[in-house]
Amino acid sequence: MSDTLGLYLHIPFCVRKCSYCDFCSTAADEATRAAYVDALCAHLIATAPTAQGRPVDTVYLGGGTPTILSEAQLSRILDTVRSAYTLTDDAEITAECNPVTGRDTLFEALAAAGVNRLSIGVQSIHENELALLGRAHSFADFLATLDAALRAGLRNVSADVMFGIPAQTVESLAKTLDTLASLPLTHLSAYGLRIEEGTPFDKNRDKLPFPDEDAEADMAELVPTLLQKHGFARYEISNYARNGARSRHNLRYWLGEEYLGFGPAAHSYFAGVRYATPPDTKAYIQAIAAGNLDALCSERHVLDAHEQREEYVMLRMRLAEGIDKRDFACRFGTSFEAAYGNLDALTQSGLLQSTDTHVTFSARGMQVSNAILSDWLDFKGE
Repeated sequence: MSDTLGLYLHIPFCVRKCSYCDFCSTAADEATRAAYVDALCAHLIATAPTAQGRPVDTVYLGGGTPTILSEAQLSRILDTVRSAYTLTDDAEITAECNPVTGRDTLFEALAAAGVNRLSIGVQSIHENELALLGRAHSFADFLATLDAALRAGLRNVSADVMFGIPAQTVESLAKTLDTLASLPLTHLSAYGLRIEEGTPFDKNRDKLPFPDEDAEADMAELVPTLLQKHGFARYEISNYARNGARSRHNLRYWLGEEYLGFGPAAHSYFAGVRYATPPDTKAYIQAIAAGNLDALCSERHVLDAHEQREEYVMLRMRLAEGIDKRDFACRFGTSFEAAYGNLDALTQSGLLQSTDTHVTFSARGMQVSNAILSDWLDFKGE
């Protein structure tokens, strides 16, 4: 376990709600945003003693759309982090960005405040696909945003892509990936669409031109093949890095390392305890004003030894390097095969690769990883 700590700061505001989104985010007026920044900074300061002086080496501004805030607000938040916590000299500080909010002054302010990694949500380069997603930006907006970020000195830039979306074809996805891979990006995240309950996509799923199952499977197979041809190495089921530019903050989650989350719907894992902040922005602001920090720690759960092993397997198997069998045996006092059974059937079918030291999913195994992990995790409890 690393002795460093990560911070996740949730900004629950956006330009407008996308048709697929069930995140804790909404449009808000300037007064609400200002009150929220006050509350977030107060929460950061009040929680700092909990960190016990541990060095912070990753900070992630997520949302929603963090860049909907003003330059002064974003700078204030990061100044608060820097004054209340011990940041390492090489700390990775990431900000998510919707292209419609990109502007020169914003990126100059972010760079000055220490942000050194930008994650831009583009999803597709095709205007018809963006419109069906409910995105507020065009591909031209993305290109202008990327250009502004690079001019401000932000060189570590990631883009998010979705597949399995309405009107998308294997050919249009290939065009999106080829185009983005030709740009000066260091990282790409490619996620298969999940239709979440209560979203417009859920309510209108029968009316929208979603790809069929065969096309979705072809898309899932295309993504790693095409991106790796362009020099993006797959290091996690949905994430690809060029020249080693992995997301250090997200790796923290997959490696089971500790982090503190701030803002509505943010999760934390600290001192062996997982807990969440209720997904209510108004209640969050009120609780901070009242000094009621206990109201911000719901769903508290201490992982027992069995759950720790489950999480370890579930999270580590998302990574390209999979599970180190020696580390597994050292942590849990048993071999991987003793815990999960004979792996021959999965290796012979080409879904799994197992050596004396590691067990990993193959590229094809990654596509059906949820089913395999479900079988493993269910098997353990029997």
